[in-house]
Amino acid sequence: MGLFKTSFSLAINSGKSGVRNNGNLRIRPLLSCAPVMMVCGERNAHTQDLTKNIQYISNDKVKLVADPKTMRLDKQLNRPTCIMINWLLARQKHVMKYANLYLEQGFDVVSVSCTPWQLMWPLKGSQLVAGDLLRFMQANENEQPLVVHGFSVGGYIWGELCVHVMKNKELYQPVLDRVAAQVWDSAADITEITIGVPAAVFPKNKIMQKTLKAYMEYHLKSFHDTATVHYIRSSQLFHTNLCHAPALVLLSASDPVGAERSNRAVYDSWVKMGMKCTWHCWDRSPHVQHFNKHRDEYIALMQAHLRKYVPFENMAQKNRAIA
Repeated sequence: MGLFKTSFSLAINSGKSGVRNNGNLRIRPLLSCAPVMMVCGERNAHTQDLTKNIQYISNDKVKLVADPKTMRLDKQLNRPTCIMINWLLARQKHVMKYANLYLEQGFDVVSVSCTPWQLMWPLKGSQLVAGDLLRFMQANENEQPLVVHGFSVGGYIWGELCVHVMKNKELYQPVLDRVAAQVWDSAADITEITIGVPAAVFPKNKIMQKTLKAYMEYHLKSFHDTATVHYIRSSQLFHTNLCHAPALVLLSASDPVGAERSNRAVYDSWVKMGMKCTWHCWDRSPHVQHFNKHRDEYIALMQAHLRKYVPFENMAQKNRAIA
């Protein structure tokens, strides 16, 4: 397994993504470490890192600092917020395309990322990310609408967040009850992890995908207690979602990562629990690229879902009162 370990560590060491160029591996950082002004199309959006994995995106250039222990912001903006849990190795320019859909409606966006290393070692990685996100949501409550929009591995992160909620439901369940609507795009389950991670790390290199897939299969067997059991528990809690807000499930029948079978199992479980769910499955569309391939339909589905379940009228009235 030496080759597998070497390939894997080169690709994801220190939370960085590997890109091969003429046989050489070039390391690309996942996130910048300082607040920057991002320009996306004709929209200026101010983005700043609250942690290495949580980024705040707003229409307004306002400097925010999060207390590292409580995750409480030093300024409370009292705005509608979208919690956007991104896919593995998502690029900033792609994240901004989705963030803009919310910025245009007066939302601020909290963008959450998870590196391949953090995914592979939950106890020191993804569980800490989920814990920070939950504490952020609990420490910065306001009367404005809250929406969760997750992609691919975001479903796993949300499951880990639910694990934290289970440890103190009295404190954290009210946080999830505040969520007005959920959108899940290409959600990936534990059964697809050995397919999705190699494709994300080496999107254009089939040989390295096979190598990393073999290592991940070895990893799941060899590190059952420190990794696999946590994936299983997260999957269980994603299927029995502690957040019962109406959910829009977006996927495609041709996607092997956000597979139709596993998404249907989640959808059926939520419906049996009494959740209001909307299902939309395209015939052919790549993983987390439904927005690019079906832009108008994607926007229409998302906006219809938000209009139906998010109290925009109350939100507008409160914004006018504040102004």
